[in-house]
Amino acid sequence: MLSWRDPNNPMGGGAERVSKAYLAELVRRGHEAFWFANDFPGAKPQETIEGIKIVRGGGHGTSVLKAISWYRKQPRFDLVIDQHHGIPWYAPWWCKTASVAYIHEVLGPIWKSFHYWPVSAVGQAQERWTHWFYRKIPFWTPSESTKKCLLAEGVREVVVFPNGTDATPLVELEEKRLTRPLRLVTVCRLAPNKRVDHAINAVKLLNAQGVDARLTIVGTGEVETQLKQLVQELGLTDKVTFTGPLKEAQKDAALRQAHFLIHTSVREGWGLNIIEANAMGTPAIVYPVGGLVDSTVNDVTGIVLPAEQPEAVAASLAAIVGTPARYDSYRTQAWERSKTFAWNQVLPPACDWLEAQARSKVR
Repeated sequence: MLSWRDPNNPMGGGAERVSKAYLAELVRRGHEAFWFANDFPGAKPQETIEGIKIVRGGGHGTSVLKAISWYRKQPRFDLVIDQHHGIPWYAPWWCKTASVAYIHEVLGPIWKSFHYWPVSAVGQAQERWTHWFYRKIPFWTPSESTKKCLLAEGVREVVVFPNGTDATPLVELEEKRLTRPLRLVTVCRLAPNKRVDHAINAVKLLNAQGVDARLTIVGTGEVETQLKQLVQELGLTDKVTFTGPLKEAQKDAALRQAHFLIHTSVREGWGLNIIEANAMGTPAIVYPVGGLVDSTVNDVTGIVLPAEQPEAVAASLAAIVGTPARYDSYRTQAWERSKTFAWNQVLPPACDWLEAQARSKVR
């Protein structure tokens, strides 16, 4: 598998966690699995993680050449997984064996979160051209939203395997009253595309409306300083808490204590933290964007908002405060649905498909 980041990369996140799960399962099935990724400061050139042989080399603009050089010294592979994160590895044109494209989300508007025009426009255009260029290559993605984007851009074959989760659902759903203060949580990398500032502004609006709301922000990232400054400017230092990155048990505890997970991202491939929250008995309130509309079933396991605005978040939360029975229904159904995303249910069909691709003719 070719991917820009590996599980130990400081910039790694949900995509790397789920990728590791698939490759580790292939190792358990008796396959030899390699993961080629970009180098990063302090990284070992090679190491093994859960049986997966990690190889690192190069950085932006050079890692594809490093991958080709390393690959040509190896025995013939049966399958190459070319993982796209905005820019692919172009493996089908140099790997000389069966290949598939693995993509979590079509970045689309996310380009604008990280780059100003005209760079953002160039990024979006090359992404569309890339998908057309890859149109005859089988694609694998976790959501129907991404599948629709790929089909619209000319890709002919797309399979959907939803991501599993490491979070173990509560054995029994404990009681959690919808009492004041309203406890909210967001769990993500603090990056521009996550729009955590929208969640902060929603807390400001709620408190202005007389709804005592508190927000816990779990994670770290490049906009953390700006977000902390925004909290100070809005006078919310006693309402918003930054925890930094947490270990899994601590993160589960934060999700378990919250009344709602808030997710205001520009777009996601799936929304792994939503299922993790659901496993802890916590429903989500999300923006109506790709990935989040797949991991949240509107008005069943949580709420898909009508608009991508902090006002929509605040209005929805203010309304549900007065309907505890509705909240209890969300909790129960979110918790029950989270059980269907256990890895032992998710991995077999995806790995069966990968094995079938490895047996296929050279593409």
